[in-house]
Amino acid sequence: MDVIDFHVHIGEPRHYPPGIVDYLREESPEFYARWDEFNKPAVLAQFLREQGVRYAVLLAQVTPPIGVMIPNEYVAEYCSGIEMFLPFCSVNPRVHPDPARELERLVRGFGFRGLKLYPPYQHYYPNAPEVYPLYAKAADLGIPVMVHTGSSVFQGSRIKYGDPVYLDDVAVDFPELTLLIVHSGRGFWYDAAFFLARLHRNVYMEVAGLPPKRLPVYFPELERNADKIIFGSDWPTPPGRIRENIEAIQRLPLQASSIEKILYRNAERLLFGRG
Repeated sequence: MDVIDFHVHIGEPRHYPPGIVDYLREESPEFYARWDEFNKPAVLAQFLREQGVRYAVLLAQVTPPIGVMIPNEYVAEYCSGIEMFLPFCSVNPRVHPDPARELERLVRGFGFRGLKLYPPYQHYYPNAPEVYPLYAKAADLGIPVMVHTGSSVFQGSRIKYGDPVYLDDVAVDFPELTLLIVHSGRGFWYDAAFFLARLHRNVYMEVAGLPPKRLPVYFPELERNADKIIFGSDWPTPPGRIRENIEAIQRLPLQASSIEKILYRNAERLLFGRG
């Protein structure tokens, strides 16, 4: 079965603050030992293929409050020439003076396939007025928007901005915009994430960072939402290796068609317009 990993982080140690570098050393020692290797796109591509991944979404991150700055240009160059890499840009309405214009520049000029917002790391509510021009432009460009929700352990984050309920306004006001609830409200708001994905045609749950075997616990009616769930690994952070997570999802008590949707078909539809 082909797999699309909708949530992969890249970047060099210089892009992260010392606290997060230490976190990666402790929580992802295998990655940390090979960090220099993974800074080479061909090495990461081969690693992902070995893990069973056909396509991977690679993420930029402009989040000064937590000290993580992975430039859009860096991600675009990293992905250049590797067909399996699909770059998503980061536009911060508190940093970029004209966010909508910046988004259009990145999509049209660098080939970004989507946008990721980080409200807990950029310090705004997802339905704040200053973010609406970004949603409007993303809808105009026909690209999906990932929105980080739920908890975080990183210093400088504000969890209150991670409540997915604020995306209800966005889904209503931009019915043609595809929204992904990243981490599905991890920790506090699983029910809200599930309900919003059931309620709105344009809203999806992305389950990166959640232990796959716990998904039926977090979402007791998981299969009812099989058309709206997207797999992501959150590599290089836990839980588990990518292949182990894929195999854990394949072992869930779900129909084969539902597993295929979660691991590939739903993401294929959003990224390529098919499936």
